[in-house]
Amino acid sequence: MAEHEYLAERFEAHRAHLRAVAYRMLGSLSEAEDAVQEAWLRLSRSDAGDIGNLGGWLTTVVGRVCLDMLRSRTARREEPLDDADPHAHAPHRVPDPIISAADGVDPEQEVLLADSVGLALLVVLETLAPAERLAFVLHDMFAVPFDEIAPIVGRTPTAARQLASRARRRVQGAAPTPDTDLVRQREVVGAFLAAARGGDFDALVAVLDPDVVARSDSGGFRPTSVVRGAAAVAGQALTYAKFASVARPALVNGAAGVVASAQGRPMSVMAFTIAGGRIVAIDILADPDRLSRLDLTVLD
Repeated sequence: MAEHEYLAERFEAHRAHLRAVAYRMLGSLSEAEDAVQEAWLRLSRSDAGDIGNLGGWLTTVVGRVCLDMLRSRTARREEPLDDADPHAHAPHRVPDPIISAADGVDPEQEVLLADSVGLALLVVLETLAPAERLAFVLHDMFAVPFDEIAPIVGRTPTAARQLASRARRRVQGAAPTPDTDLVRQREVVGAFLAAARGGDFDALVAVLDPDVVARSDSGGFRPTSVVRGAAAVAGQALTYAKFASVARPALVNGAAGVVASAQGRPMSVMAFTIAGGRIVAIDILADPDRLSRLDLTVLD
């Protein structure tokens, strides 16, 4: 029993890191927890005395579990949401947002959000093939060597390197480098909300990048919608101006965002990606089922 408790303690020391790996792999907080739990089950059934580097072993196991989950998700996936999308794999969902109070990230969330994993980046990761995503996440985000990634994806180290390289090119081409100044982010989001509340189309266009992309995920019954271009996104913002009137500032994945609630129930979470002082992406989660599972007590 003491040995089992010691193993559980050693595992707990790695849990935050493993959740961070799984969240980047899956874009789902509940699935990330499932993957971490599966890693614990595999560890508890194995001969831990033979494991030299427990952290590396667990990271590899979580990577393998996540890869299987991604492949099964891909196998049951419906047709792409946006046939005009230039990417090979169109994103089907806005990943689970991590909500923090507007004045700072909870210490427990800091590991999960290290490296500024904004929702726009996670959306791009959703467009990668499962093996590409694994190679990119493990190598580029967690510095796992390719000779350890290769057996997980069933490729040579050289082929694993090529997977990560292909993923990196797509990420760099599609995920803008966001402004990191949180005060400036809040100013831009505030200007957007004020313009929406005031019905000021021109002011909305002024705060949006000409090539802005707005993605809205309403859940399984309605496909994710993708709106492109400043005029179209500004028009949509005016249509949904009622959300702006009940929006509370929050940090969404560490960046300025808002949560709109009515009668104590969340109606939407909006994440903004701001680059060059303008909004380049808006990711909106409006799926009632997933919203109901978010912990919004941090905003109270």
